[in-house]
Formats: sequence, structure tokens, C-alpha cells
Amino acid sequence: MKIQNIFILLFLSFFANSFAQKEKEVLFTIDNNSYYTDEFKRIYLKNLDLVKDDSQKDLNQYLDLFIGYKLKVSKAYKLGLQNGVKYQNELSSYRNQLSKSYLNDSKVTNQLIEEAYNRGLKEVKASHILISVDENVKGADTLAFYNKALELKKRIEKGESFETVAVANSQDPSVADNKGNLGYFSAFRMVYPFESAAYKTKVGQISNPVRTRFGYHIIKVTDIRDNQGEVSVAHIMILKPTENSEEAKNKAKQTIEDIYKKLTQGESFEALAAQFSEDKSTSQRGGQMQRFGTGQLSSEAFENVAFSLKNKGDYSKPFDSGFGWHIVKLIEKHPVKTFDDSKAELESKIKRDERSIIITNTLATKLKSKYSFERNEAQFKNVEKVVNDNIYSQTWEVPTKNETLSGEIATVDKNKKLSTTTFLNYIQSQQKNKLTTKPVKKLVSELYDSWKSEQLIAYYNENLENEFPDFKNIMNEYRDGLLLFDLMEKEIWTKSKNDTIGLENFYNANKEKYTWKERYDVDILSSTDEKVIEKAKKLLKSGKSIEEIKAKLNQDNKVAIMVKSGLYESDYETLKKMPVINKGINNSFKDGNYFFLVNVKSIKAAGIKSFDECKSRVINDYQQHLEATWVDDLKKEFTVKINQDVFEKTKQQLK
Repeated sequence: MKIQNIFILLFLSFFANSFAQKEKEVLFTIDNNSYYTDEFKRIYLKNLDLVKDDSQKDLNQYLDLFIGYKLKVSKAYKLGLQNGVKYQNELSSYRNQLSKSYLNDSKVTNQLIEEAYNRGLKEVKASHILISVDENVKGADTLAFYNKALELKKRIEKGESFETVAVANSQDPSVADNKGNLGYFSAFRMVYPFESAAYKTKVGQISNPVRTRFGYHIIKVTDIRDNQGEVSVAHIMILKPTENSEEAKNKAKQTIEDIYKKLTQGESFEALAAQFSEDKSTSQRGGQMQRFGTGQLSSEAFENVAFSLKNKGDYSKPFDSGFGWHIVKLIEKHPVKTFDDSKAELESKIKRDERSIIITNTLATKLKSKYSFERNEAQFKNVEKVVNDNIYSQTWEVPTKNETLSGEIATVDKNKKLSTTTFLNYIQSQQKNKLTTKPVKKLVSELYDSWKSEQLIAYYNENLENEFPDFKNIMNEYRDGLLLFDLMEKEIWTKSKNDTIGLENFYNANKEKYTWKERYDVDILSSTDEKVIEKAKKLLKSGKSIEEIKAKLNQDNKVAIMVKSGLYESDYETLKKMPVINKGINNSFKDGNYFFLVNVKSIKAAGIKSFDECKSRVINDYQQHLEATWVDDLKKEFTVKINQDVFEKTKQQLK
């Protein structure tokens, strides 16, 4: 169960409601804890348009819901759930995610969004040669690698084949297979520096060496085309068999080929998908999938076939995607989204991309103007004295029992003291990056600058609640909501699963709710040809098996009949259309373009399900039963006092 489904009161918004009143009074108390009008008004107004049940818009009803919610949170605190390690970790993780929206520079972000959109209008086809360099090697130490890449570029420009040079020199492991050819790609498909170089290089030209975290690349752009947008398709799928035998593989392949033959015979794609596709998430929608673009699926083969279809209604021949066999039908092609429609998605991608470093660096620069950062020069000199050349071999350690290093090295915003040890630990942690800047004093100064940026951003992050009231409100709501989730898990969900006596008693008291309809063990034969169905009926009556019937009727490379077998209740789609159902071979009937013949092998009477047969539903119903009586119990456990005069005034303000 997802947390957002638990408490409709807590729809988390990034914007403070402009109608919320600034003044606050005590609205009610639970034991000795006060709850104020400003929170009640803010949450009520924020959720007013989201609540579908009109009774919850009534302020008296809403107050009751709000008190019920706060009672549950009070119970969680009483049980000490706020001290749980899992709770603390989840709260910290959420705050980290939420704070990312505030730890950026909006101007730079918007520039990057616009750049990404414009690049996404095109797809670049390029090849590359990689000279590997450890990402921590910097400055002059990278010159030899740069020069090697530059030399390869000059050789190609003098006439050598790019592919030949790539195979002989590129350190990209895939070069043996692709000779450096990366195919078509668009924004966000490659690391940002590589992407930038590719989009800035003209067709037929080779870029200067460009540095990424993998090393130096030279990039040859061979084509640029318009982005082909997205596509909507339907498909019929026969899953790759779990049994890795030739017989199983051949059976799957034969099934998809039989379905394809029925398509070529004029049968409905949607009907065949509903009957035979093994992708259960799409089969009942005629095989229709969600729209997608290049690179969004895990099968390039499927994408290539889907985008190759030209006209609405065209369908492919059967093909293997690696996950199974498919036939794909084109429903519609969609052009590239507009900038406004793409903006939110692009911003989300930028935050997960190397572009985010640009935003972070810009923020750090701004914070240097916002907050003071005073360095203790004496302590800084003490640090310079203790850092030595061992740092280049990653063996330097923070000195112990050194009294000169026990003070503060800096103060942020005349408020937060930063210990010298904090900076020393930062220096030690950076050794893993194989530092190369020399001499040591220059390296210490370089590390101090990067540490300073980190500390400024950290200080800003720690004070987001003071900087932004909406951030504070969201965190308070999530904090309580997360506690409620843990409480529900403890008091309701776990109890409902593990309370075997309570579950049995609940089941016995409500047995009439858990019943089977009449069930039929059947073979359902279908065909578009009534004569074929009649032949199948005769063969069934003569005692022929289903496999024998299929072999007899599906001849001359045609699929005349298909069969589906299983145990189904009386409301199963095909069975409920039968006028009468009897044991044995029933009369054939027509539905749409298909004729059906149903052979009922056995009938199971309607009746009450055993506890094991309906356990999951009983647990769910028992959960709802426990929750319905829970708030009444909490009102007996805690003392609730409502300030009625304040509530009446609040109602007038909200009206």
C-alpha cells in the first residue's frame, strides 16, 4: 500500500496557500499538545478541490477527520515510532529529495532546459575513439592523453579510415563490434560533455579531443536527422518459453505464425490479441501499449519494427524481441512534444545528469555572497604543516593527539563553527581521487575552496525551514504522514495478517460475502468459419483430442481453429454469452465474427469459498473493519478538547 493513498489530508504541495491566514490560535488540544488554526486552514484550503466526497468539505466533518489524523500521530509518538531507525532514515531521505528543488539556480536551470529541448529536436549519428583516462587525473597530467587523441584526429584528417584507427586504438570495449559507431542518439543519451561536443560538430567533421569521466574522445558526426518523436502501437505477444528446449521454442514460434496467418486471412487484430496475446497488461485492450520514443524500451528490435511501420493499421510480420515473439500494429505516430509539455520532464532529467554540477557550482557562487565565511588563518597554516606528500600515494592520515588542530578553522554566517578536524577529514577523504596538484600547499588551498563550497551549500540546506515556510510545512506534513504509515503498518496491516483468530472469526461472521460462482472446466474452440466449428464438433463427439482436432483442421498452412482451455466461472466473457451451458459438448454460437464451440468437461457448483481460497480478500476486509473502529478507541485513550469559539471564528474566515 502506497503512503500517498493513506492520508488525503496530506497532499504535499511546494507552494504555500495564499489564502492561509497568518494569525494562529489554539483550535484544539490532545492531552497537553496544542494544534493551531493556521495549519488547519492551510491544509483545508489546499485540499479543497482535491476532495471528491462533499461531506469532507463540510468544516465540521473536516475537523473531525483532522482530529482523527492527529490522534493517530499522537499514538505513534506515544509508541516511540519517531525513534525508529527506519523512520529516521526515510525522513532523512525524503528531506534530501525535497531539498534538491531548492538547491539550484533557476536561471541556469532554465538555460539548460532550453538547451536540452533544442538538442532533443534532433538525433545525431556519430562514431568515436576513446583514450581512457582516470576521471581523477587533472591538469598537466592529462596532457599526454590529450595529445594522443589529437594525434589520432590528425591521422584521420590526413586520409586514414576512422573505423580502422578506431579498431586499432579506441579503448571503448564495444569497438570490436561496432568499429566506434554509436548509432543515433539525442539529448541525455550520452554523458553531457560528449553530447555537447557531438551537437557542436558538423556532419562529416571530427571534434577536437573532449574530456569526459571516461577519458578523451574524438567524435565524428556522420548524420543529423529530425527526432522521430513517439509512436503508439498494439502488439500480440507470445512469451519466450521458460523451458529452454527446441520443442518449446518451436511451439512458441508456431503459435505466433498461426496468429499471423489468421491476420492475413482478415481476422481482427484486437480480437486475436484479446484471445491469444500473453502480455496480460495489454491483451484486453486489443494489445495497445503506452506510447514511447526511441530508446525508451528495453528492446531495440521492438522499437525498430514499431517505427518502421508507415501507415495507421499496418502490422508487422512476426519477429523475436529477445523477450518473446511479437506482431506489432501501428496505431498512431506522435510528433516531438512542445517545449511547455517537455519542461517538467527535462528539468527532472537535468537534476540526475552531469548538468546538475553546473547548477551546484552556480549556487555555491551565490551563497558566497549571501553568507560570510571567515577563515581562521592560524588554523589554516597548522593544516598546511601537517599535510605532506603521502597524500599523493593515498597513505596520508589525519594526525592524532595534536592540540594545535583542536580548534575551529572557519565560521559560516557568524553562526556555525566548523572544526579543523572536519576539514582534515575532508582532505583525507579526497585521497581516493588520486590527487595530483603540486606542491602540497597549492593542493590544500584547492581542497579548501571545494570544501568551502560544500559547507556553504550544507549550511543553506540545513536552514531551508527558516528560508522557506512552504518547505517547513511540507516537512512537517511528511514527518507526521510517515509516522502514520508506520503506525498503520503496526496497528492495522500487520495485525490483520497475523491475527489468525480475529481473521477466522471475521471470516465466519461474513462467509456469505466470499462465494464461488458456478465454475466450468472447459475447452473453448473458436473459428471465423462455421463449417470448421461443425467439423470440430463431430470430431469431439467421436472422441478425438484437442491436439488431434487442431492437426486435422489446421492444414494447408492455414489456421482454421484456435483452442483455449481452463477452469472459468460462469461470468467468464465467452461463457456468459452462451444461452445454456450443459456438461459435455454444447451447441455452437456466434459472437461478432467468431463461432464458438464449448466442451464442458466438468462443472463445479456455486458455493462458499474456503478461508484459504479467499484469504487475501478477507485480510483486506478485516483491515478496513479494524480501521473503522480505531479512531473511536483513540478518543477514549487521549483527551481531546476543542476550542469551540475559535472554531466558529475559523469557519467564518474560511467562508
